[in-house]
Amino acid sequence: MKKRVIIIVLDSVGIGEMPDSHEYGDRGVNTLVNTARAVGGLSLPNMEAMGLGNIAEIMGVKPVRAKGAYGIIQERSKGKDTTTGHWEMMGLIIEEPFPTYPEGFPPEIIEEFEKRIGKKVLGNVAASGTEIIKQLGKEHIKTGYPIVYTSADSVFQIAAHEEVIPLEELYNMCKIARSMLTGKHRVGRVIARPFLGEPVNFYRTANRHDYPVEPAYNILDAVLEQGKETIGIGKIKDIFAGRGIKTSYPTKNNMDGMDKLVNAMEKHEEGLIFVNLVDFDQLYGHRNDAKGYAKALEEFDLRLPEVIERMTKEDMLIITADHGCDPTAPGTDHTREYVPLLVYGKRIKKNVDLGIRKSLADVGQTAAEHLDIKIEGLAGESFYRLVRTL
Repeated sequence: MKKRVIIIVLDSVGIGEMPDSHEYGDRGVNTLVNTARAVGGLSLPNMEAMGLGNIAEIMGVKPVRAKGAYGIIQERSKGKDTTTGHWEMMGLIIEEPFPTYPEGFPPEIIEEFEKRIGKKVLGNVAASGTEIIKQLGKEHIKTGYPIVYTSADSVFQIAAHEEVIPLEELYNMCKIARSMLTGKHRVGRVIARPFLGEPVNFYRTANRHDYPVEPAYNILDAVLEQGKETIGIGKIKDIFAGRGIKTSYPTKNNMDGMDKLVNAMEKHEEGLIFVNLVDFDQLYGHRNDAKGYAKALEEFDLRLPEVIERMTKEDMLIITADHGCDPTAPGTDHTREYVPLLVYGKRIKKNVDLGIRKSLADVGQTAAEHLDIKIEGLAGESFYRLVRTL
């Protein structure tokens, strides 16, 4: 009997502060609720039908008798970033958060990096990627020095004009940085950020490449070991450094991600389809754009029927998130939040309240149980028996 699990991660769509959110400077945050309030209400009929309005008072989203199971999840790991959230989903708990550098990287890192690449660098600040190339792009073209910067996330980013520093050279610089950033400086990701254009009209290209820390053995590995397919859509492959992913479909944006998901469902009849939709976070949360965030949520919701109509009677759909990024909160950082949990399938019980789950790893454990895979030695507790009909 062929079975599939489709996990869709709405990157940064949190649903309220956790008990320890104040330790991260995140009081009063609630990505979904505050976004809805900021725009006068959301229209999310498909997620509403799954029970989204049952887990919080979201303006425009009513509580209903849900056609699936619903709840919220508390993150166990330390941190509030994409890598931490996704790794936990697959059974890995991060006890020490990946380091961040709000004041830029320390001299010993930059000096060693400059020595290894044979060039000085520009920047070394925490900044928006689009803003940093506006500010330093002209100087970069003049000097040939790469632009190094970070953000509120645990990232070491290198921006370079493709006609000044060719892609392969930029990628090699990233590999050098990745090899250096270990121990207490083990950042979650090194990212190549190539761009093109002229001063005042620079634009980032699609040739971005991520060099993440490789995770330990996780649920994706276990799924592969049992001969099931693992399909990553969006930046899933990058998040896991390629580990545990058999087939990968990169995406340009959320709607392309939904297109790739629909196509993958036509092509792959069995296994785990793991989707990350990054626009919520990258384009709207970090830019404090509540209107854009709301529009992206509504656009996603409109595409859900295409997924549902392609589900077989043995399929299970899980919609969740990895952290928050409240566009109404001060600053542009991720926010430490609970995340929503919606579960649907033809053999999933209706109107089941799953309450507050203790770890994102419950998602991975449930997916594994649905695929008849036994997982040992990894975090999480499956809620499969709470939702599955006979």
